Amino acid sequence: MKHYIIVKFKKEFKYNDYIDDIKSIFSKTLKIDGVSNIKLIKSNSDRENRYDLMIEITMDKSSLCDYDTSMPHRLWKEKYGEYIDKKAIFDCD
Repeated sequence: MKHYIIVKFKKEFKYNDYIDDIKSIFSKTLKIDGVSNIKLIKSNSDRENRYDLMIEITMDKSSLCDYDTSMPHRLWKEKYGEYIDKKAIFDCD
């Protein structure tokens, strides 16, 4: 399955300065059984009504619970949660 995290950061947060750290955090999800790939995709638009970043995680459907309780997931929320204005989570086959 694909697990997408689509994020709009608060206007004052310069997320491009943190992309390497965010990628480092999510790369640790590859240690979770069933997680096989991660991809960070930055928006090419600076329009106010667009999201900034899409994180794509490829995993077995059965790995979602392990991901949700994982250290990288918690770390992502702890370090960057306060800078997120909006987010959408989307799962699909």
